[in-house]
Amino acid sequence: MASLPSDVDGPIKEAIEAFQGGRHFKAVELAKPLAEKGNAEAQYLLGFAYETGQGAEASKDKALEYYRKAAASKHRDAIYRLSFILLASDQEAEREQARAALEEAAKSDPAVAARILGEAYLRGRLSSAPDPDKAVFWWKRAADAGDVLSMSLIGRFYEGQFGFPELKDVKASLEYYAKAAGLGNPAAMAAIGSRYLSGDEKFRDEAKGREWLKKAIEGKEYSAYLVLGDYEENIKKNLKEALAHYERGKDAGQVDCMLRSADFYIEGKGVAKDFERGISILQKAAESGSPNANFRLAARILSASKPDILAGYKHLLASATGNLPEAQNELGLFYLSGKMGVADLTAGLAWLTRAAQNGFAQAQYNLAVIYDRGAGGVARDIDSASQLYMMAANQGHGPATLALARLLNDGVGLKADPIKAWAIATLAAERGEKDASKLAADIAEKFDAKQREQANKELQSIKSNKPAPAKVPEPKPAVAPKK
Repeated sequence: MASLPSDVDGPIKEAIEAFQGGRHFKAVELAKPLAEKGNAEAQYLLGFAYETGQGAEASKDKALEYYRKAAASKHRDAIYRLSFILLASDQEAEREQARAALEEAAKSDPAVAARILGEAYLRGRLSSAPDPDKAVFWWKRAADAGDVLSMSLIGRFYEGQFGFPELKDVKASLEYYAKAAGLGNPAAMAAIGSRYLSGDEKFRDEAKGREWLKKAIEGKEYSAYLVLGDYEENIKKNLKEALAHYERGKDAGQVDCMLRSADFYIEGKGVAKDFERGISILQKAAESGSPNANFRLAARILSASKPDILAGYKHLLASATGNLPEAQNELGLFYLSGKMGVADLTAGLAWLTRAAQNGFAQAQYNLAVIYDRGAGGVARDIDSASQLYMMAANQGHGPATLALARLLNDGVGLKADPIKAWAIATLAAERGEKDASKLAADIAEKFDAKQREQANKELQSIKSNKPAPAKVPEPKPAVAPKK
């Protein structure tokens, strides 16, 4: 769905052309008098300007005000953007407003409105918990209206990509991928081709898979080459043929095929080793904007015996800017290391925080250690440390799990809770932390029979319960160095 229409005529046309040309303030200036006269397109443009901060100071309230005015005139995009904002609200009443608006819009535009409703129910924004039945109900409404994206979402749902293994249905998944592919969607063609080649063995059909992938390539969906290469590499074990497909994808500009081709030449898989050629392919992928290619180049450069620090930094920054959490974590550590001549604490904490916010457990742990120890000029903050340890531990991070157990046992930043500390220490031991077994044993020595029973129940409860989402603490300002 486009942010702003490109084919609108009438008095608003000049304002929209100005906005799309980057003259945002001029666009807002032109749109305001039209909006005051009730022009829904102008009201929508102003809502978008206030929502994005382009041409006006960002303001959720102003964005909602103008979107509501446009939505009252049945402006569909205004209804949808209004709903997106309301669905993200912490207020149940606002989320209910979004539900009502979308259900009304679904009467005339089910292809889009019903898809959004399905996504909202799956995320638990319109119910106390994610509701897969309502999600599928609305997606099917959208799919029946011809929405290819909803067909693919249902295919992914029944494949188990969104969880809910008890509702997995491979046959139904294939049916919906086939519906989307049958409507001429090249991405769906590649998806169903992939499933026929490498999916559930019960439903594999090489001839059908290759047929769909051929159609996908004809539709310029070059990820089909990746699917073919992966099939030859991992199912047929024909590395030479796999490389041939990866090369075709590479030549068509498919980034993942570039990365696979580079690996084959660097490692000598199915071809004689050619390190220089592999690196050359990685560089082309990096130039095309691939965060993974930039990260791989940065890792190779910075791990060399005589690293080119500036070249490595350039690739690492490009990768982190491309929103790769691993790169953001490494860039944060890079700034803290002082390898550029001086440590930059502010930049280091900022990039570690971005990686942590993106769910990267190692970054959450790294930040926690900094706050736990008050390292490098950062004020000690046990509250933030314990929160970050918990977030990383919830993802199975062993060292974070052990650190959290120690805080609970010692009552540092958290209320001392030896029973819970034993359970978490035992969990850390199961995750491979050697020192955790001794900690658990030391704690258990002081337990009586009742406490042992409680501790085992606590361990089972931790293993069975889904952790609640948490928010990454904002970076704390550095403590000024003493003179």
